[in-house]
Amino acid sequence: MCDQGPVFLGSLVLGFFLLFANGQGCSNSSSLIGFESEFKMFQHQLRGVFTVVDDCSFRVSRFDMLSGADVHWWGAMNSDFENMTDNGFVISDHKLNQTFNNESFLVHLLGNVTWDKLGVVSVWDLPTASDFGHVLLSNTTEPDSSSPSESKDVVVAPGKSNNSEPYKAPTMFDNCKKLSDKYRLRWSLKAEEGYVDIGLEATTGLLNYMAFGWAKPNSTSNLMLNADVVVTGIREDGFPFADDFYITKSSVCSVKDGFASGVCPDTVYEGPDAVGTSVNNTKLVYGHRIDGVSFVRYRRPLNDSDNKFDFPVNPNESLTVIWALGVIKPPDVINPYYLPENHGGVESENYGHFSLNLSDHVDECFGPLDADNKYDQGVIIADANAPLVVTAGPSVHYPNPPNPSKVLYINKKEAPVLRVERGVPVKFSIEAGHDVSFYITSDFLGGNASLRNRTETIYAGGQETHGVVASPLELVWAPNRNTPDQLYYHSIFQEKMGWKVQVVDGGLSDMYNNSVNLDDQQVKFFWTIVGDSISIAARGEKKSGYLAIGFGSEMANSFAYVGWFDRNGTGHVNTYWIDGESASSVHPTNENMTYVRCKSEEGIITLEFTRPLKPSSCSHRDRPECKNMIDPTTPLKVIWAMGAKWTDGQLTERNMHSVTSQRPVRVMLTRGSAEAEQDLRPVLGVHGFMMFLAWGILLPGGILSARYLKHIKGDGWFKIHMYLQCSGLAIVFLGLLFAVAELNGFSFGSSHVKFGFTAIVLACAQPVNAWLRPAKPAQGEVISSKRLIWEYSHSIVGQSAVVIGVIALFTGMKHLGERNGAENVDGLNLALGLWVFLGVVTVAYLEYRERGRRRARSLSRGNWVLGNVEEDDSIDLIDSRGGFRDKDDEEDRNGGGRMEIQLEPLK
Repeated sequence: MCDQGPVFLGSLVLGFFLLFANGQGCSNSSSLIGFESEFKMFQHQLRGVFTVVDDCSFRVSRFDMLSGADVHWWGAMNSDFENMTDNGFVISDHKLNQTFNNESFLVHLLGNVTWDKLGVVSVWDLPTASDFGHVLLSNTTEPDSSSPSESKDVVVAPGKSNNSEPYKAPTMFDNCKKLSDKYRLRWSLKAEEGYVDIGLEATTGLLNYMAFGWAKPNSTSNLMLNADVVVTGIREDGFPFADDFYITKSSVCSVKDGFASGVCPDTVYEGPDAVGTSVNNTKLVYGHRIDGVSFVRYRRPLNDSDNKFDFPVNPNESLTVIWALGVIKPPDVINPYYLPENHGGVESENYGHFSLNLSDHVDECFGPLDADNKYDQGVIIADANAPLVVTAGPSVHYPNPPNPSKVLYINKKEAPVLRVERGVPVKFSIEAGHDVSFYITSDFLGGNASLRNRTETIYAGGQETHGVVASPLELVWAPNRNTPDQLYYHSIFQEKMGWKVQVVDGGLSDMYNNSVNLDDQQVKFFWTIVGDSISIAARGEKKSGYLAIGFGSEMANSFAYVGWFDRNGTGHVNTYWIDGESASSVHPTNENMTYVRCKSEEGIITLEFTRPLKPSSCSHRDRPECKNMIDPTTPLKVIWAMGAKWTDGQLTERNMHSVTSQRPVRVMLTRGSAEAEQDLRPVLGVHGFMMFLAWGILLPGGILSARYLKHIKGDGWFKIHMYLQCSGLAIVFLGLLFAVAELNGFSFGSSHVKFGFTAIVLACAQPVNAWLRPAKPAQGEVISSKRLIWEYSHSIVGQSAVVIGVIALFTGMKHLGERNGAENVDGLNLALGLWVFLGVVTVAYLEYRERGRRRARSLSRGNWVLGNVEEDDSIDLIDSRGGFRDKDDEEDRNGGGRMEIQLEPLK
């Protein structure tokens, strides 16, 4: 008995210790004790295993998560959107404000929380109301909502659990191997069932592929050749894909004469009549794209009936496997498959191989993958001149779950981050429907915070801000200096339909009156003219080591302003004269600049300066900067360039730009607009030549024939008149069609278009006018007033059309000079003026000859009256045969019929 005392005492102490460690007497009455489930991932790459320990604690193991702002353990009765956001609550004082790397720990519930109050346990970020991931307890089911990234072939439906078997998340595996810093291989072997589940995970682009497979057995070189691989990825619509491929050579798949070669799906080798499932035995299980990480899970049989393109895998044997990352070619009308292109890159980063035994236990993945760009939705940068179109659509990649089934789209992007600048008005075109009232709010949930007993500040919009596509509502919001750095756009009737608004203190639009986008819209140019000086700013839209703008048609023979930073992070703006394309052609200048600033925000460079329009203090006129004058009335040609590194000393080829504008932009300083400079397009050249041919030769020639060729016997003058006018009018229409097709329409803003269109309208009126002419008088009758008015109007309209057409030719030359400079236009203007002068001289000469001919004819007649010998100036202008003329009159003209001679006695 004495020997048992110490044993009993030790057991008692151990019992008290376990009781204290187990939560100071926590009971074990809940039916959930021992319940185990894996976390369903929503964001922040959350993975782990959840186990209920007792009535007041649970254990988390193999836990991965990227850090959040203010993350807590969260509970609710159901996982639907309303319950999680409106009725959820914190269930533990254990905070999760850090990154977790495959960790395990115990979590204690708050004293007033019991398992019967919980149907879901979530990892919840309070500031953004974000669900990073959750587990459903056994008495709870997931709401019936399917994500487009979930395959219908998931073995256990994500989010659902049952009492007989714990929920297995498709993102969890038994093994994980690190292939590179951005690519991982996960797998779970089910040898008894005859398959292996493989997961491919990478921080890669949205339209990139992830490939993995087995090399041909016993291959020692060129392992890609004859390899059996699976190509996976995420499509544009968010759905995953996984296809079985066989590699016959290192090139994109192609089919020639019925034979496939390259990196092709197995089904392509079998031909168009093959049954897809007979050779494509890879079964897609699940896929998603979260936080910039693509993940696809698929199932592969170990031994396959397809011995032609698939290799059997012995799970207990070390076999050579290959992997790759690269860009994928989407399907088109000819090719229905996603085809991988050459991976390129460096071995062990973009591709590689190693020996794999599926039976080995591997755990090389320490923590979650962390992508640089976590939001595929991208960023929409508001522009004062372009409205943002707000619509509503289904949730596909909403960045902040949980969320309703319908969310907001801006410019066709689902819930993007909207970036605005203080002082820049933002115009919205609301087309989301009358059940969605758009507004800008300080509340991260939206949906009218007062209904949740919360306060919010509404900065724009409200209950009346709704519209449809047929009748959109315009909303203008101008953030000012007092606007907070971060706001949210939402619907006032529904929570969490929108996302973030970033308000940045750019200040440029506040300080400058005008702004335009330069070529390729990668640099924005700002300016304000005050008196004899101009203030200029330029801001890049991408990261760079330096930003340069230049005044000129190209970098050679231009004046450049370069914004850059030295080793101490101090910004500089240097000025240069560039007379060549090499580094030695860049010469520093000493311009009189004031208010010089250069700043960088996350690699985006902005430079600012003020300079006189005309250089001052130029005592030595031979200095290059003395020629750098800006005339506000003349378009300023602006170009830009970016590069990695600049220096204040001797420049080298390393300082040359890596990206530059393709063409200058002509900035109209006084009008506040710009247009890209373009060479004369060949089609517009054809347009100009055709219009000169019509208005400068054919149509005037038709008028001259009607005026000066009537003395020719027969109706030859009329045929010439009709043929020239019809040909000229046809060429006018062809020239007009060429210009409209090349310019995608035309605007009446220019004088050239106004004069040209007026001339065409008058020319088109002439055939109609001739067709509606009154009948000519019979022989011996007096001409009617209608006929006289018609003759005058037909003549005046035709001549006016030609005069206005010639004016349109000159205005076209002027428009050409404005678009392309005056280098080639002066000579064309001189030639056209000379042609018009010769035409005027020719008309004067013909008119002089015509009047002399008529005087001579009048004197030769004397007092004789031989029938009707006077010419008929009112002959029909439509019918070349003199249509509608009297038959007798026609016979008189042809010499047939009767001729009357009247004789008078001599006095």
